[in-house]
Amino acid sequence: MIPVERHQRILALLEQRGVVSISELTETLGVSHMTIRRDVSKLEEEGLLVSVSGGVRSVSRLATEPSHLIKSTLYSEEKKEIGRLAASKIARNSCIYLDAGTTTLALAREILDRDDLQIVTNDFEITQLLIESSQCEVIHTGGSLCRENRSCVGESAARTLRHLAIDTAFISASGWDARGIFTPDENKVPVKETVSQVSSRNILLCDSSKFNQLATFMALPLTRFTTVITDRHLSDSVCAHITKHACEVIRA
Repeated sequence: MIPVERHQRILALLEQRGVVSISELTETLGVSHMTIRRDVSKLEEEGLLVSVSGGVRSVSRLATEPSHLIKSTLYSEEKKEIGRLAASKIARNSCIYLDAGTTTLALAREILDRDDLQIVTNDFEITQLLIESSQCEVIHTGGSLCRENRSCVGESAARTLRHLAIDTAFISASGWDARGIFTPDENKVPVKETVSQVSSRNILLCDSSKFNQLATFMALPLTRFTTVITDRHLSDSVCAHITKHACEVIRA
């Protein structure tokens, strides 16, 4: 069986089942573990499936944005590790942007002892945390309220950002792949687009569970970022592909 045929069989199985183990693929297709790993790496680079522990899963699509409460319970250890590593990238006396999200909230918790930063955010949870526990100067963008994610979005939030000069923007995403970052909420796009234009350096903070999780709107291409900080579960082949074609990838 030639590679193209194997790839079609793998994708057909995923369409039926959603998740398939590596051992089942080797048995079903009658090839070695190494051959299946090569096939999986190729298909993952093309955004057609996602590697998980012991197997692969189909690419998912977000129809709506999960609430802040739901997201706060998911992958908390990975987010904490990402936040800790991201905090080490912040120079003294700089102006940073923290995008709305639970991973950027994890970053905010790592810099509460800093008193030398100007912090811009559209996130109310981050703002409340900084009001209560930080001495840094805080600027909230204002804008149209997104209750589910406790943040501000839309053109009015983007308008505030256009008047700022930011050193490093830490940007979140509902989903991402080797092409860019995605959101099911069109109102988030102008905020991410604008902050990426006014920032000297853009860093994507996103855990690996969101890789190849797509939504209707591409907010930014991955080439707009200098760095992606994710967790250790993102595969070597995907990291190599992104580094070659878009930007640096660091796994916390």
